[in-house]
Amino acid sequence: MLEVLTVERAWSDVIREAQEVVELALKALLRKAGIEPPKWHDVGGFVREHRERFSLVLQERIERLANISAWLRKEREFSFYGDVDFIPTNEYSEADAARALGDARFVVETVTAEIEGRS
Repeated sequence: MLEVLTVERAWSDVIREAQEVVELALKALLRKAGIEPPKWHDVGGFVREHRERFSLVLQERIERLANISAWLRKEREFSFYGDVDFIPTNEYSEADAARALGDARFVVETVTAEIEGRS
């Protein structure tokens, strides 16, 4: 879906959907480690707290995973609702969407490798 939204130049939608992808991927990672994820959107800090439950390769990437989760969580509400002086369809750029897409890919690839035991 992120690819379709990118082709359609729907930058704020790419941000919003990337946040959901990252959130769900990190929650899957926690569940695979036997940890019930919290009921909030940014679980990067929670992954960081349980770093010892993951492979060394993933542990080396935890700060980046947590930073991606925090950034997208912060942008989530703006990309959904905007603000008085912030119209999402006008404010987000192709560069913002490219960053979100790249970050979502990194998270999914990292989490998939960990879950499948390839990391």
